[in-house]
Amino acid sequence: MLFKSVVGQHELKQQLRQTVQEGRIAHAQLFWGAGGYGPLPLALALAQYINCTNRSDDDACGVCPSCHKIQKLIHPDLHFAVPVNSTKEVPEAKKPITDHFFPRWRETLLANPYLNEQEWYETIGIENKQGHIGVNEASRIMEKLHFKSFEADYKMMVIWLPERMNVQAANRLLKLIEEPPTKTLFLLVSEDTTRIIKTILSRTQLVHVPPIDEAVLVAVKTAQDGLPEAQARKLARAAAGSYSRLLALTAIHDDTQEHFAHFVALMRLAYTVDGIALMAWAEELAQTGREHQKAFLLYAAQMLRESFMNNRRVPEVTHLLHDEEAFAGKFAPFVNERNIEAIYQAFNLAIAHLAQNGNAKIIFTDLAMRLAIQIKA
Repeated sequence: MLFKSVVGQHELKQQLRQTVQEGRIAHAQLFWGAGGYGPLPLALALAQYINCTNRSDDDACGVCPSCHKIQKLIHPDLHFAVPVNSTKEVPEAKKPITDHFFPRWRETLLANPYLNEQEWYETIGIENKQGHIGVNEASRIMEKLHFKSFEADYKMMVIWLPERMNVQAANRLLKLIEEPPTKTLFLLVSEDTTRIIKTILSRTQLVHVPPIDEAVLVAVKTAQDGLPEAQARKLARAAAGSYSRLLALTAIHDDTQEHFAHFVALMRLAYTVDGIALMAWAEELAQTGREHQKAFLLYAAQMLRESFMNNRRVPEVTHLLHDEEAFAGKFAPFVNERNIEAIYQAFNLAIAHLAQNGNAKIIFTDLAMRLAIQIKA
C-alpha cells in the first residue's frame, strides 16, 4: 500500500518516512488507534516503503517487483498473524492459525484495509466466537522468521490485534520480539493497547494513530462522491475521524428517510412510555436485515449528537438537513447533561450486542425500554 493511498495522517506519514530515510527503523513498532483511523494501512504503507527498491522522499515507487508483490499481499517476506478460531472448514482438531485463512485474509484486506475485527470474524464465519492468537500461531511465527529473507532487504511480520494474543503465545514470542534476527521487523497493529500483555507492550515503539482530520474527510467525500459540502461535512462530523465509519454512513445515506422515521417513532414512544407500542417498534425493526439494523443505530447515534448540540446552543457544529433539523429543534430539550451519557451507553450496548450476533428483537426491546427510562431524566 502506498502512503498516498492512506487517508489523511499527513504528519504521521512524514514521521514514518523520515525514520526510514535516516536509518532509524525500530525493529518492533506498535501502531495503535481505532481501525477507522488507519493503523493497519499505515503499517502496510511503511512495509512497502521500507522494501521498495526505488523509493522517493514522498512514497514507494509502486512499480518495482517488491512494491508489486506487497501491494498484492503475495510478497514472500511479508507475513501476517491475525485472530482466528475454529470453523466448519477449519475444525479445532486442525489447530487453526492464520495460514488456514490466509486466502480470505488477503481478499478481505485488499478490498478494505480499514476493516474492523467483527467484519473479519463475519468473513471467516466465527461471529459467535472470539478470535485469538494462540501458541500454535506463535510457533508458526517463529518458524517463518527463522530463515533469511527470500527477496527483500527486510522480512516483516504484521500482527493484527495483538490484544487477542494469549499469555502462552506472548511468552513464546517475547524473546524474538525483543531480539529478532537481523533485518527482521515486527509491525503490530492494535485498537486497544490496555489489553496487550505488558511484557510485549514494553518491547515495542508506540506509534499513535490519531483520528483523521475532519477537513480531510470532507475533501474525500466531495472529491470522490461529488457530495455538496454541507452534506459531506455532516457525514464527516458524524464519522468522528474514522474513514471506515465515514464509508458506513455514506452507504446508509440513501436510507436516511427510513432511519429518520424509525428514530422519530422511537423517541416519541419513549417519551410517552407506551410499552406495548415500544415492543411493536422493536419487533418491526428486528424483522429488517442485519445491515439495516446496524445502519439505523449509527444514524440514531448521529441524531442524538446533533440534538444534544442544539440543546447546548451550538448549532454551528451541527449538520442537519430538512426534516431532521425541525425535529431536533423540538427534541433537543430532552437530550441533556443528565441523560445523554446513559442514552449513548444504551445505543452503544445495542451496537455491541448486534455485532455479537445477538437476538435483534431482544436487543431493540431492551434499547427501547432503556430510553423510556432515560428520556425524561
